[in-house]
Amino acid sequence: MKNLMLVALVAFGVWGYYKNNEGALPALFQNSEPSLATKNLQNYRCDGRQYCSQMSSYEEAKFFIENCPNTKMDGDNDGIPCERQFGR
Repeated sequence: MKNLMLVALVAFGVWGYYKNNEGALPALFQNSEPSLATKNLQNYRCDGRQYCSQMSSYEEAKFFIENCPNTKMDGDNDGIPCERQFGR
């Protein structure tokens, strides 16, 4: 009975992590060494922010428009977020 409870507790923890990190769990199981760009992107996560005023860097804004829903940072849909804010 204790083993079953332990398995259920671990499974619940993994499920909670997966839900909170927008599906980032599969990245934990990749065999290849991530590139420097990928390592930098791992510092960001979808947390509901949508606007340029909420971003602290171009890289962060780029991550958000490519990976997070409902962002409002690329008005002309050219793939370049926050053009005025970051001078791009």
